[in-house]
Amino acid sequence: MLNELPKDPVILLSVINTKLRDQYSSIEKLCEDLNIEQDELEKKLEGIAYQYDKVQNQFL
Repeated sequence: MLNELPKDPVILLSVINTKLRDQYSSIEKLCEDLNIEQDELEKKLEGIAYQYDKVQNQFL
């Protein structure tokens, strides 16, 4: 599924944060539902200096 998401990490960040805000209560639920490897997603967004914040349920 990560292949179907935007390749550009900044656009990916926007899409993921929007989904977390509007549809999912945690990154685990998002990754499970979209069949995404959580480590792969986190590594891709760490590449642009963003990390998942569990309290805010967003990449910051």
